[in-house]
Amino acid sequence: MGKLIGRRRAASDHFEPDEDVDPKAQRNLRGHLEHIDYTAYAANKKLLTAAMGALDGQRVQKLAAAAALARTRWVVAALTIAEDGATPTREQIAGLTHLRSTYDELASAYDGLRRMVERGYIGYAPAAD
Repeated sequence: MGKLIGRRRAASDHFEPDEDVDPKAQRNLRGHLEHIDYTAYAANKKLLTAAMGALDGQRVQKLAAAAALARTRWVVAALTIAEDGATPTREQIAGLTHLRSTYDELASAYDGLRRMVERGYIGYAPAAD
């Protein structure tokens, strides 16, 4: 079962038993789903660790700074376009679209990286002060 978020339905991350299924069948299904989840976890951990190794705070900080810089450039460009009060040109809108897309991608990568650490797919060591 899923939740309606905006106009799309998001799948639930939790087992939701069907009331019409007997308890033993529900336990069996839960066991299968846990095995599937573990298989996905193991695959993520193996591949991500091999590709990225352990993360340190400095690498995460660089990604966060890149996302912040991209957002800054996008918003500053929008403010600059809006200053004269004229309707933005196609070229200006295309430039804004590119800047927003750059920010969105970097912010999504940061969020994805955070989820990878949260789920235990990759190790993390804070930067030494």
